Amino acid sequence: MRPVEQAVRESFGRLVAILASRGRDLAAAEDALADAVLAALERWPADGVPERPEAWLVAVARRRLVDRVRRSKADATLERSLSILAELLIDEPTDGAAFPDERLRLLFVCAHPAIEETIRAPLMLQAVLGLDAARIAAAFLVPAATMGQRLVRAKAKIRDAGIPFAIPEARELPERVESVLEAIYAAFGSGWDDVSGGSETSGSLAEEAIWLGRVLTRLMPGEAEPLGLLALMLHSEARRPARRDSAGRYVPFSEQETGLWQRAMIAEAEATLARAAALQRPGRFQIEAAIQSAQAGARLTGEPGPEVIALLHEALWIRAPRIGVAVARAVAVADARGAEAGLALLDELPGGPVAAYQPYHAARAEMLARIGRAEEAFAAYAAAIALTGDSAVRDHLADRQRRLLS
Repeated sequence: MRPVEQAVRESFGRLVAILASRGRDLAAAEDALADAVLAALERWPADGVPERPEAWLVAVARRRLVDRVRRSKADATLERSLSILAELLIDEPTDGAAFPDERLRLLFVCAHPAIEETIRAPLMLQAVLGLDAARIAAAFLVPAATMGQRLVRAKAKIRDAGIPFAIPEARELPERVESVLEAIYAAFGSGWDDVSGGSETSGSLAEEAIWLGRVLTRLMPGEAEPLGLLALMLHSEARRPARRDSAGRYVPFSEQETGLWQRAMIAEAEATLARAAALQRPGRFQIEAAIQSAQAGARLTGEPGPEVIALLHEALWIRAPRIGVAVARAVAVADARGAEAGLALLDELPGGPVAAYQPYHAARAEMLARIGRAEEAFAAYAAAIALTGDSAVRDHLADRQRRLLS
């Protein structure tokens, strides 16, 4: 990895937070840091990598911010506060909770109660983990333009309301942890869902999310849901080697070669889920992890049966009535009670939200094909194919569609 890329990848979110900590303008901080990165790309190859790359980037970005303040004739107080960043000294806080990871600390900072709850996780993904609006929008099933507008409005509110980027006290962590869990889960999903085969960025993003999950469980060992999320991510990541065959073709879960699954990671996931269950505070992520555990067990040993998996999906639906959960529930019910029962659940979903949701059309196509409604299944496959960005998944769906003709 080149020096500029490495410095940005490891520190982008932290540097943005540092730059925004006084002026509280995330958009301006991101723009200034982007300018500094461009300057580094131009100068470092010729001048050499500075001894402290982060300090170099922040110093250049600070000058950009100061120039912007001067051009906009901002008041002298803000300019003086920005000048504090002339020398970068990244020290541990003298008060607040003791965070073992800088990124995790910033996630909790972005979970400030004054920030609208629905935008906290997307803001964390952009400001701390560096995802763009399009990938964040995909994670939360909204149009990219809509997500972009929400992020711009959130940053403007932070700036205009003077919401402080302060390290929360230890007693404040439980009220912020749910938003942090959502952000880590969305980051993991963004990396895990990209099955393009050999995507270094996607794989490392999933690994970062797992790392953050591990750190979070150490920071809050008495909380059950962080353990549940970690177990969920470990179960999912354990199957990564089996999601493509030797030719790079997509392999659905039901056809994966279980010998390729990472058994040590599955064992860790099971132990982590057991720790969560022992705390006797069930939650959404623990149920999702239990579903993953049951599905893996069904493939490996034949137990539990499909009815148990369907009941777990029903329990998840009660706690998290979302589109993705609804479609997964319908699939599980179809496996346990027949395709007609699954189709009935899909038909209950509102047409607007599911129209652009690829898994809905793919699941519907499979169920229609099972009961011999080939023409409808063909159309549902066509809709799913049109909404699929990954070429290997498109090929898989197209193959399933062609089988209907034979």
